[in-house]
Order: sequence, then C-alpha cells, then structure tokens
Amino acid sequence: MLKYLKVTLVGLFLFTAIYLFVIFLWASSVAGELLARAPFPDQASRLQPRHVQVVIKVEDPTFLQHPGLNLSKGQGVTTITSVLARDLFLGKHDADGIEGAMQSFYRGVFNCCRKVDLGRDVMALVLDSRATKQQQLDLYLASTYFGSLDGKGVVGFEAAAHAYYGKDLSRLTDTEFYGLMAMPMAPNRYHPVRNPELHAERAKRIEALVTGKCEASGWLDLTYEDCATAPAKTTTPSSSA
Repeated sequence: MLKYLKVTLVGLFLFTAIYLFVIFLWASSVAGELLARAPFPDQASRLQPRHVQVVIKVEDPTFLQHPGLNLSKGQGVTTITSVLARDLFLGKHDADGIEGAMQSFYRGVFNCCRKVDLGRDVMALVLDSRATKQQQLDLYLASTYFGSLDGKGVVGFEAAAHAYYGKDLSRLTDTEFYGLMAMPMAPNRYHPVRNPELHAERAKRIEALVTGKCEASGWLDLTYEDCATAPAKTTTPSSSA
C-alpha cells in the first residue's frame, strides 16, 4: 500500500511538472502575438503620482519587485500580473492554429479547476518577462471592472472617475480615489450607489491602510479587519454623479 502511494505521488508530481512546463512553452510562444493584440494605453500618467502608489499598496504591495508572483499582506492569492495573465492568455484575445487549440484547452482547465490550477501562475511569470511593469500597470488601470451604472458596464479607472465622481481621473481628491479603490475586489458588493454603506466602510479602511493607521493582518486579509475602527474621513458619491 505504501509503495503504491509513493508511485502515485511521484506520478502526480511528474504529471504536474510536465503540464506546467508545457504551459510555459505555450505561453512563451503566444505571448508576443497576444500582447500585440492588447496594446497598452497610457493610463498611469493620468493618475496623480501618490494615487499610483495607492493602487500598488492596495492591489499588489510588491508589484514593482516581484517576478509576477508573490504573497504579501492583504494581497490575496493573485497579483496584478497574474490577473492580467488570466485576461491576456485566457480572455478574449484568441491565438491562432495549434496555439489557439491549446488556449481553448487551458481555458477549460482554468474554468474547471481555478482554485488548484497553477497554470495562471506560470503565465504570470511569462507575462512579467515580456511586459514592463509600466505596461502592466497601464493595462490594469485600463481594464479593471467597476461594476455597472445606469445599465452600462464601467471599465477602467478613467471611466470610473467620470461615472462615479463626474471628473477626470487626475482631478480626484484622495478621498474620492479611496472610493474608487474600494470597488475592484467586489464591484457589486462595494458599489457606491447600490451599497453606499458597505462602499463607504471599505473606502474608510483603505484610507486607514494607505495612511499608515493600520496594516493588513495577513495575506488573505482583503477586508482589512484591523482597519475597521481606524478613524478616517470618507465621502460617498451620489447616484447623480
């Protein structure tokens, strides 16, 4: 029985290693093609420099240092790079030929087993080696989903600034920007119009986190429980914005 178990474990290890190596080869072969179909708009320059730092602090604290993967307090199981890798390699941009067939297969695997599949992590490593941090940040700022307003989906930080605050992204106050940052984790739950109290509370916690009044208690602490009682001033956008 013990021998059978050892053989099974070795078999699983070899299968996983081969599977991930094939994904690495595939992602490396299609990265250039898919990146060419997803140009990187200049988004970061539209943010005030301190707001760029807020994005990184909240979404991926070690973004500028890691190779695509990392575990930091308050980050959760994904990085900015791994989120982009999912959208780039498994999203709407289709590869051609055999690479396209493999893409469809990996989409199916991810949709079925995303909680245990490490394929996206391999893709994140490939993406980080092919795209600069600036390009990744620009793409993230342009593609982040902010729920819907008046029946229309709001995609990108610039669009969200206009939809929820009625002004250009570069003109948002710190408090208003904390309001935007409250949404990406769960746009429907923390929607400023549909759930203003939940939105205001999360924005308050983000402000406390960013201003150093508290810290995330661990890498899965996405709601910043230790920031719940930290004093912070916030405002909530009106539905007419």
